[in-house]
Amino acid sequence: MRRGLVHVLAWSLATGAAVTLSWWGVHTVMAGTAYDPPRALPITAAGATAQESEPLASSTHRPAPSKSPSAKPSGTPRKPAPTPSKPAPTASPSPSPTTSGQVKSYDTAGGRVVFDLRRTSASLVSATPGTGWSMQVWKTETWIRVEFTSGANRVSVICTWHDGPPHVEVGNY
Repeated sequence: MRRGLVHVLAWSLATGAAVTLSWWGVHTVMAGTAYDPPRALPITAAGATAQESEPLASSTHRPAPSKSPSAKPSGTPRKPAPTPSKPAPTASPSPSPTTSGQVKSYDTAGGRVVFDLRRTSASLVSATPGTGWSMQVWKTETWIRVEFTSGANRVSVICTWHDGPPHVEVGNY
C-alpha cells in the first residue's frame, strides 16, 4: 500500500513538473506574438478612399528594432540605398466616377461601417464591431449587409443599389 502511494505521488509530481515546464515554455513564446486587433481606416478628407490614404498603423507590421549604440557592425559595411531619379508627383490623381465615389461612415450601437458609394454601385471599405459585439458580412452583386450582434441585440447596416444609386439603411432588431 505504501509503495503504491509513493508511486502515485512520484507520478503526480513528475506530471505536474512537466505540465508546468510546458506551460511556461508555450506562454513565453506566445507572449511575444500578441498583436493589436485590426482597426478601421481613418477617413482623412472628403472623397478619399482606402487606396489613396496611407494607413497610420498596421496590426501585422512592427517597426524594425532600433540598434543600440553599443551594437557592433557585422560583416562589410552596407552601401546607402540609391535615391529615386524621378521626384514623386505632388498632385494626387482625381478619382474617376467608376473607380471611386463618396466615402461615408455609419456609426451604430453595434459598431462602425464605412462604404465607398459610387454612382451605380458600392463597396465596403471597413466594418468594425464595438466592444462586446460580433459582426457578420454578406455581399452580393447588388447589396451589402453588415450585421452586428450582441446577445439578443442586432443592428444591421444594409446598402442596396439594384434599382438606382446606392441607398443605406440602418435597422435595430
